[in-house]
Amino acid sequence: MIRITLPDASVREFPGPVTVAEVAASIGAGLAKAAIAGRVDGQLVDTSRAIEQDAHLAIVTEKDADALEIIRHSTAHLLAYAVKGLFPEAQVTIGPVVENGFYYDFAYKRPFTPEDLAAIEQRMGELAAKNEPVVRRVLPRDEAVAYFKGQGELYKAEIIGSIPEGQDVSLYREGGFEDLCRGPHVPSTGRLKHFKLMKVAGAYWRGDQANEQLQRIYGTAWASKEALAQYLTMLDEAEKRDHRRLGRELDLFHLDEYSPGMVFWHPKGWTVWQQVEQYMRRVYQDNGYQEVKGPQIIDRTLWEKSGHWEKYRDAMFTTESEKHDYAIKPMNCPGHILIFKQGIKSYRDLPLRYGEFGNCHRNEPTGGLHGIMRVRGFTQDDGHIFCTEDHILPECVAYTALLQQVYRDFGFTDIIYKVATRPAARIGSDEIWDKAEHALIESLRRSGCEFEISPGDGAFYGPKIEYTLKDAIGRQWQCGTMQVDFSMAERLDAVYVAEDSSRRHPVMLHRAIVGSLERFIGILIEQHAGALPAWLAPVQAVVASITDGQAEYAANVAKMLQKQGVRASVDLRNEKINYKIREHSLQKVPFILVVGDKEKANGAVAVRARGNQDLGVMPLADFLQKITSDIAVKV
Repeated sequence: MIRITLPDASVREFPGPVTVAEVAASIGAGLAKAAIAGRVDGQLVDTSRAIEQDAHLAIVTEKDADALEIIRHSTAHLLAYAVKGLFPEAQVTIGPVVENGFYYDFAYKRPFTPEDLAAIEQRMGELAAKNEPVVRRVLPRDEAVAYFKGQGELYKAEIIGSIPEGQDVSLYREGGFEDLCRGPHVPSTGRLKHFKLMKVAGAYWRGDQANEQLQRIYGTAWASKEALAQYLTMLDEAEKRDHRRLGRELDLFHLDEYSPGMVFWHPKGWTVWQQVEQYMRRVYQDNGYQEVKGPQIIDRTLWEKSGHWEKYRDAMFTTESEKHDYAIKPMNCPGHILIFKQGIKSYRDLPLRYGEFGNCHRNEPTGGLHGIMRVRGFTQDDGHIFCTEDHILPECVAYTALLQQVYRDFGFTDIIYKVATRPAARIGSDEIWDKAEHALIESLRRSGCEFEISPGDGAFYGPKIEYTLKDAIGRQWQCGTMQVDFSMAERLDAVYVAEDSSRRHPVMLHRAIVGSLERFIGILIEQHAGALPAWLAPVQAVVASITDGQAEYAANVAKMLQKQGVRASVDLRNEKINYKIREHSLQKVPFILVVGDKEKANGAVAVRARGNQDLGVMPLADFLQKITSDIAVKV
């Protein structure tokens, strides 16, 4: 007798071995039809898997979190099945699940075309409609190698050949296609209905540029038609918001092959930069930070003492002078410690908060660069708090409240909190890590924040809180951090005089709110689809004359606004007013002020707000009051 315990603690008994599918059927026909897989004693398995002893079982359906990965991996196999049917000479390699979808790499004699992609997707639909069962079998490693070599699948044979001798491997067959996989998979191809192929890209075999190049077909798959449609709509919206396209259209910045991974800021873009930087500078000033500035190039020996040389050497730009090795700084922490060490510090000086808009450089691989979101040269709103252990908790609580206010001002209200704990490779004792992790977790509890734990994702010198923003279309961006570091001040011999006159090493809190200003501005551009709120917009108002007769008045209105701190420009071109309005609307200017003879005679302006809102004619003083109010409340 085999006893199966279900999630509700009920028990079902069976006279002998029973499959997951049979257990589902014993519960009800609806569940049997909905079952995608099972979780037996915590392990995901196919519905065909036989349970041969007492076990706990949960039936996995499309509603469960595990289902999506199974659907996507099964769809990757369906993709390979379709490719082999249409292009028999193509060789299959690997096909894993990735965020929001899957891909499969193929070796083929020519590049796949958009027409090929459409044909493959159509064939996938036809194969899914056949509702062919997906069947698992197990072979000894050597037998599996021989099998795939016989099929002409040399890449697959090589993968299996790298598995230790004596091990068995599992294969999954659907119709005429069989693939290596550990599973689990959906019971049949008919469960795969909601998918779309997205693009083809190049990839190297085993990720090594020395190997042959393959073709990687990306796709997405979802549990429902609605979820797929929602995702595709989000992608379409993301394309419209792409900061690289908007950066060109709005004349904010450009990227150039003469300096890969570095940003060339145009006047409008640099205006946005200055608004973000000056806002954050006021945050420093209002919250007890002293702004500092460290050098760009620092001797290698400091990076060795701090531990960065060992961990980040490959990401550093280096140079040599007079037989000394130097690194262009990839982060600001060691420089702030050197500033702290100048002069004697007392416990009465703590907590001591340093802030720097520190320009850093990291030698990111070219393939990883992405607009201004991932660059080689960037500036951080970097801060370090030197404190005692007793200060950690209140400092972390205060920091979280400050970060929340900053994000609200920039238009973000949805924040995800994660505590990243100790990695395997780290410095410092377990006792120190226990203290640091406890302080971060307790600070979020006291802040009333729900949070997740990310085991092993901490920095090598300490755990951290990661603050992740969710934008207007649901994408997540990890920006802010708070890291507790008991080690670096000690490594660099920074001390303060304690109340008992002893010399002690301060605790160092590493923190950034927006992180890389380049990346954060890219996020802002996409969050607002380029229509930045009035306080951030590079041009806040344009004064446009209807005819030459209002040119002098229009210019004076612009000057008056400028004197009041409004970023205003004037458009006196000999163009029709509707043309001017349309052009400035496309530039997403918050306010367009139209002036004709009537407005000139009355000292007024006809105001059009972004989004084609006609606010009517109003005295210039009234408009000035409105725009000043909008800027002050950051709308």
